[in-house]
Amino acid sequence: MGVNREAPDTSNSISGGQQENVFMARDISGPITFTTAGRQVPAYLQDPLRWPLAGGWDALAAGTHRSRPDDSGDAVPPYVPRDQDAVIRSRLTRAADEGGLVLVVGDSTAGKTRACFEALHAELPDYRVVAPAGGPDLVTAAEVIDRTSARCAVWLDDLEEYLGPGGLEPRLLAELVRLRIPVLATMRHHQFEIFAVPESAPGTATAGARVLRQLDPVELDRAWSPSELERAGETDDDRIADALAHHGPYGIAEYLAAGPALFQEWHRAARAGGSPRGAALVAAAVDLARTGLRPPYALELLAHTHEFYLAAAGGPLLRPEPLDTALEWATRRRHSVTSMLVPTQNPSLWNVFDYLTDHTSTPVPDTTWHAALQHTTDSDELMALGVHAHRVAPVIAESVYRRAADAGHTNAMNNLGLLLATEGRTDEAEVIYCRAADAGQIDAMNNLGALLVGAGRMDEAEVIYCRAADAGHTVAMNNLGALLVGAGRMDEAEVIYCRAADAGQIDAMNNLGALLVGAGRMDEAESVYRRAADAGHPSGMYNLGVWLTDAGRIDEAEAIYRRAADAGHTNAMCNLGTLLAGAGRTDEAQTALRRAADARHPTGMYNLSILLADAGRTDEAERMHHRAAEAGHPDALNDIGRLLADAGRMDEAETIYRRAANAGHAISMCNLGDLLADAGRADEAESVYRQAIDAGYTAALNNLGALLAGEGRTDEAETALRRAANAGHAISMCNLGALLADAGRADEAESVYRQAIDAGYTAAMYNLGNLLISEGRLDEAADIICRAAEAGHTDA
Repeated sequence: MGVNREAPDTSNSISGGQQENVFMARDISGPITFTTAGRQVPAYLQDPLRWPLAGGWDALAAGTHRSRPDDSGDAVPPYVPRDQDAVIRSRLTRAADEGGLVLVVGDSTAGKTRACFEALHAELPDYRVVAPAGGPDLVTAAEVIDRTSARCAVWLDDLEEYLGPGGLEPRLLAELVRLRIPVLATMRHHQFEIFAVPESAPGTATAGARVLRQLDPVELDRAWSPSELERAGETDDDRIADALAHHGPYGIAEYLAAGPALFQEWHRAARAGGSPRGAALVAAAVDLARTGLRPPYALELLAHTHEFYLAAAGGPLLRPEPLDTALEWATRRRHSVTSMLVPTQNPSLWNVFDYLTDHTSTPVPDTTWHAALQHTTDSDELMALGVHAHRVAPVIAESVYRRAADAGHTNAMNNLGLLLATEGRTDEAEVIYCRAADAGQIDAMNNLGALLVGAGRMDEAEVIYCRAADAGHTVAMNNLGALLVGAGRMDEAEVIYCRAADAGQIDAMNNLGALLVGAGRMDEAESVYRRAADAGHPSGMYNLGVWLTDAGRIDEAEAIYRRAADAGHTNAMCNLGTLLAGAGRTDEAQTALRRAADARHPTGMYNLSILLADAGRTDEAERMHHRAAEAGHPDALNDIGRLLADAGRMDEAETIYRRAANAGHAISMCNLGDLLADAGRADEAESVYRQAIDAGYTAALNNLGALLAGEGRTDEAETALRRAANAGHAISMCNLGALLADAGRADEAESVYRQAIDAGYTAAMYNLGNLLISEGRLDEAADIICRAAEAGHTDA
């Protein structure tokens, strides 16, 4: 059970020994905009001294969901400490010292906003808090803070509202860090997934993902842990006591915010005798929000859009209520907490309770997408719709992006290029990327470079990567470095990796570390890996752990593997388990390997099966071994193949061996060759043996030699056996000796037999004895055969 050396992901990695190298980091993001020159500063941003102090700020003003009021009218229950409080608060205090963005991600009504509010209140009570109205105001707020030097914290509840064009992008985030401004943000899981990396295009990103990729979000579960529930039980608030008694499968904060109750009531209403038109109005608002069209919504838009939902539910057969009655039902406050449609200062505009949006997963109908499009003329709003449609409705997304692109929106051009590329329409993607690049969109330059790399047009890719790098695009610098590594231009790659690393690009730090390891500059590699690890790069932590393990610094390796494992790095979990097993700490090793196995890591499953077998837990070991084989672990597949062959189930064994062989497992190739040879399929066996040889498996040379000798192809057999013998393979030395002896080349045979004996292969003693007998050298023969007998050779 060796240390797991992770194979790089071919979609976005290059080989770097045992180290993980990120190769492609294609992305899409908003335009790089920071200056507010000529823009009128909104009145609420002009004077930081008018911004509230964190210590006296109101929780509802911060965006905390209401609960039902207590006897005094307070709609905010006492705070029950969450398990993640320590993490949130330590990161916030660090951000106050060094600058940076702390992001808390969770479901609607999981308690994200409240946890962040309490952290800000406790840790930075003397800081002024600014909550910008949107991305452009965030840019302005940063400049105002810079000019006034006020101690301020930035509050970004619902971070997605700030990731659009002209708002938060990597350069602005770097500026906030430079100014040492702490930023505290929340984001719902649903929105985080929309802005995160599309599954269909590894290494790429939708709008805003370059910012999210730099963050290590704190996850806040909606379902409370046993310790959180215990703390909730220690409060004397009737509302919390009621939630503890009745919350069922829901989180306490969910129950307090009445989310589940409103969700159930909404769905029950879509029937005869309920409030079918009201339910349809809510459904329209929920799905409009899911298209990316930002609320509030005009009543006439909801009235127009809801007709489809009403008809789908049964239409006139439901005896729907009048529109004004439906609106009254949808906007009525439930449980003294909230309503499904939430009023705004404008009585004709309505928000929607976000819990309903986040817990709805049915596809958005085309009619609603088109209603949103008809309501949208602004190119930035079109971009938001395109991003939301990108995964779930690509045809809609393409149409939206084209409209925005035709209006000159370069981000839309870039996103359209990504969409086309992921659909395999690379020629179209190249054209649109070129349009965006010519307009100065540096993300499109980077994506165009990745497209050209995929097409093998390396010289063109290098040119466009250089353009993006010269414009300050750090991901393009990293990708250019990887391209140069692939071309063997290591010195140039090191220079560009250093540029990117100095600009804070953590993938480049990791890649630079691998380059330095390859150059044997181990101390420098350690330093760079530490920078990546300290910046929260899981692969950097993992690679540092591998480096420390190889250096024999086991305690340090264990600590860094634990950090990487806690960050979700499955290879680190596996290596941690292997390291602990080697130290005899089997219980801890099992725990680490089980985490890797639960994450479907094939090597974690396989290594855990070995530990379980060693512990005598054979049934569990066998089940885990089969899981590893089902997950494609080559060693496990090979073991299963051998068991099937031993049981005479040759067809099944062949299938399993082929799976492992196709995964590059050389031993399985050799075993497959043996199976084919035994079945008389010599040509197929020879082909598979040669594959194993090409994969570096010396034993396959011996088996190939035996196959060729059996077919009378003695010259070829001798060549194969000599290659294996020269590589130190003792059995091949003995077989070569037998081949030479049969050919009457006794002196050569004797020499090779003696080499095999010196290599520890006792069978060669017996063969040498027989050779000496045939030459009449009986005393020597007797001596060597006695030695063979003493070594346990039964024929001797």
